[in-house]
Amino acid sequence: MNANMASLLSVLCVVLAVMNSAAKIAAREFKVGGDMGWHEPSPNDTAFYNQWASTNRFQVGDSLVFEYQNDSVVNVERWEYFHCDSNNPISAFDDGNSTVILGSPGMFYFISGTEDQCQKGEKLMVEVMSPRSVPSQAFSPLPLSHHSHGSRVSDSMLSSFSFFFCFLLLLTVIN
Repeated sequence: MNANMASLLSVLCVVLAVMNSAAKIAAREFKVGGDMGWHEPSPNDTAFYNQWASTNRFQVGDSLVFEYQNDSVVNVERWEYFHCDSNNPISAFDDGNSTVILGSPGMFYFISGTEDQCQKGEKLMVEVMSPRSVPSQAFSPLPLSHHSHGSRVSDSMLSSFSFFFCFLLLLTVIN
C-alpha cells in the first residue's frame, strides 16, 4: 500500500507543479511602446500608443512595463486621460522603470505627468479582457511599482508551498 500511496502522491506533486507553471506562463509582460519605450511621440504620430495597444491583447494578470527618462507615468480616470489632467492620479510613477499589474478587466488610462507631453500624444488607453482560468490568488491588485512584483511573489510562494507539501507527504508515506 505504501508503494501505491507514494505513486499517487508523486502524481499529485507533478499536477501541482504543472498548475504552478501554467499560472506563471499565463500572465504576460508588455513593454509599453515596444523598443522605444515611454516617450513623447513625433508630431505626426500622436496616436502612437493607442495604435501600439491595439496590436496587443491584454488580460487580467498581465503587466505593463514603462521605461522612460526625465518623465513620469500617471494612471488616471477616463476624464483625466482625455484632458491630460494628472492632478488626481490613481497612481503615479517617476523612477524610469515602472511596472503596473493589470489586476481587473476594463479600461485603464495612463498619461505622461508632463501636461505638454500628454497633449502631444504621450498617453495610453488599454482594455483589459476578462480573467483567464488561472487561480485569482496568483494575481496582485493594481497598481504595483516594479519594486513589488506581486504576481511573482505569489507564484514563488505557491511553488514553495507545493514543494513543501509534497515533501512532507512523501516523508509520511515512506516512514
